[in-house]
Amino acid sequence: MATASGASGQRSGLRRNTVMPDRPVTPPRILVDADACPVKDEVYRVAFRLNLAVVIVANARIRIPDHPLISRVVVTDGFDAADDWIAEAAGPGTIVVTADILLADRCLKAGALVTGPNGKAFTSAMIGSAVATRAIMADLRSGLGEGVGGPPPFSARDRSAFLQTLDRMATGLLRP
Repeated sequence: MATASGASGQRSGLRRNTVMPDRPVTPPRILVDADACPVKDEVYRVAFRLNLAVVIVANARIRIPDHPLISRVVVTDGFDAADDWIAEAAGPGTIVVTADILLADRCLKAGALVTGPNGKAFTSAMIGSAVATRAIMADLRSGLGEGVGGPPPFSARDRSAFLQTLDRMATGLLRP
């Protein structure tokens, strides 16, 4: 499976991709779970600078830049259709941008690098606890109704952290 990169080994949360027997390495690209993604413009900036392909995946047509590196996939409005498409397309050489913890888990298992829009890299070491916390919070929200909210509001600090994480992941994929 993939191993950690960076001076500290596991600390960075980034992984160098290796060839998995059942999944070939794809050319580096970024898959974006785009329906509620607040960092699409940041993804485009990194992609243009590093010459990386980007696939915007959504349940509805989303405006994208007219550029050969950027493409759009509009999936059916079926339950988790965008997640299913992304999970199937994810693998070594792929960066996935999503806030969906269950999708992040599927993509990590496929060998992809995964980051949330807040710049928090999902790793194999932490995804189990993130899935468990998600389940607990869902139970609390359903039992208590109002008063148990979701994540904090998206901030400029989150945007900056995302840019740093995406840049680090992308340049790591491009290194020989």
